Amino acid sequence: MCATCGCDSGGKTTYHLVDNNQQHAHGHQHPHTHDHGHDHVHSHQKTIIDVEQDVLSQNNLLAQRNRGYFDAKNILALNLVSSPGSGKTSLLEKTLNDLKGQLEFTVIEGDQQTTNDADRIQATGTKVTQINTGKGCHLDSHMILHAVQGLKPRENSVLFIENVGNLVCLAMFELGEKERVVIISVTEGDDKPLKYPDMFHSSTLCIINKIDLLPYVPFDIEKVKANAKKVNHQLDIIEVSCTTGEGLPLWYSWLKSKVLQPEEV
Repeated sequence: MCATCGCDSGGKTTYHLVDNNQQHAHGHQHPHTHDHGHDHVHSHQKTIIDVEQDVLSQNNLLAQRNRGYFDAKNILALNLVSSPGSGKTSLLEKTLNDLKGQLEFTVIEGDQQTTNDADRIQATGTKVTQINTGKGCHLDSHMILHAVQGLKPRENSVLFIENVGNLVCLAMFELGEKERVVIISVTEGDDKPLKYPDMFHSSTLCIINKIDLLPYVPFDIEKVKANAKKVNHQLDIIEVSCTTGEGLPLWYSWLKSKVLQPEEV
């Protein structure tokens, strides 16, 4: 069990590299644990603290390694985080289809079970790997390292990492990403940034999704933006609807502004 967030990370993590040519997934399992050789401490007062520090320090060291690889290859890695059902995958599908031919994309999908989201991404023609975390509630830098080794994203490209639906422990686990994008939908509470401040504080962009539903739900969009700014005054905010397309050009402009052209590297 992960001493940091309480999830069971001692089981199997499964990787599915979806083959765009043969239309099926290749999967393998990798035993994953947060035990990375730390010394055992026998003082009951110190054990939990020491294990937590070891888990995060080891994860962050590997995240730095991932970041170094991405920087060397000029790969823009974005960590997409949200509650379940916010519309992350729909936003990804729309982005991949609309910007096809303009940018080079690869995708890592994180879920506890199934390849449903990876199948949706594969249908856009994008190379994708599905990570099934089993009982684990988040991706970590070790998982990303293994996924990237199989995915082999090209230089000067964009790597989307769609994390497991969760707004709690994901905030603690860096993956080596350049940008963290938190997505909230108008079907959620407008107090979400105040209830989950760590996630909003550690993100650089907040996307408010499903704004086409605003006339039908009790959601105060100005209040949620104010709450988000209370937590992180530097947070960029974009309002979008994947159904109507409203706001998507702003999201695409933001994304393109973060991509360094080869001559700029």
